[in-house]
Amino acid sequence: MRILLVEDDAVLRDVMLRSLADAGHRVDQAGSMEEAAHWWRVQPFDAVLLDLNLPLSSNPRSGLGNGLVLLRDARARGDRTPVLVLTARDRTEERIAGLDAGADDYLGKPFDLAEVEARLRALVRRTQGTEDRVELGQLTLDRKARRFFLGGQPWDLPAREFEVLWELMTPPGHVVSKKVLSDKLSQADAALGDNALEAFVSRLRKKLADSSVGIRTLRGLGYVIEENG
Repeated sequence: MRILLVEDDAVLRDVMLRSLADAGHRVDQAGSMEEAAHWWRVQPFDAVLLDLNLPLSSNPRSGLGNGLVLLRDARARGDRTPVLVLTARDRTEERIAGLDAGADDYLGKPFDLAEVEARLRALVRRTQGTEDRVELGQLTLDRKARRFFLGGQPWDLPAREFEVLWELMTPPGHVVSKKVLSDKLSQADAALGDNALEAFVSRLRKKLADSSVGIRTLRGLGYVIEENG
């Protein structure tokens, strides 16, 4: 998953970033409303982790803003990205306000990092209508374990090939454009070019050649993974 982490506490943000990255997620981070608003508009995400109490900008003299404004703005422009609100455990009114503004779930601080990851998976699964275990022919994706199996055997892939296949299997049978794949796989400071993306897809095709599954290119549309006819 590609996740936007919005948290102004630098220590907590760093801990969460490392935990999510270790779980295999690609994470962009923002410590202010200004940064979060920018990332949320220019980059598609699978989920957003949103702390409601934020400075307006990175300027040390910046006043405090309210993450609810970010959330309401996103929903007003039709953005349905799943949002998990992070809130002080004893602030019931804050949780209610977040849910009323369009949040999908909330988690009180302090929290267990494993629960954060589990709730994110549940939100994305519910939003995308997919299950933790997805099968297509001989290929299986176990989301919870973050493993692929081919013909019942664990299948180890380089990180970028794994991410490409993950996107194509979320869920299988839907067309994924090159732009969406590039956006999901790009680093914050370096976009993934078409040539690199095509190279990853080509390698996956070769590895899937003897299986019942293949990746098809739909000219002008993108890629789709499907069972071979």
